[in-house]
Amino acid sequence: MDSTPAADISNPFTSVPIEVNVCVGKARPLIRDLVMLGENAVLTLDSRMDDPVELYVGDRLIARGLLEEQEGDPSGQLVVRLTEIVDLQKSP
Repeated sequence: MDSTPAADISNPFTSVPIEVNVCVGKARPLIRDLVMLGENAVLTLDSRMDDPVELYVGDRLIARGLLEEQEGDPSGQLVVRLTEIVDLQKSP
């Protein structure tokens, strides 16, 4: 059974696509280290593989979730399984 909510066909804005950015972590290198990076360099993030990722629309946090590989997709397509939806009524 699909758990996707039905679109409100009376509202034309529901069919407008938006971009959702998924943040897997942050790095805080010194500028002198950043300018020295080259191909195959490794930048250490402040998160681990099993840590939740954050989903943003613009600069607004909308949800958190876990990265997974899409089942049955041999190409290794990434998906996000949502674990928390931010209450946008309470957030600033």
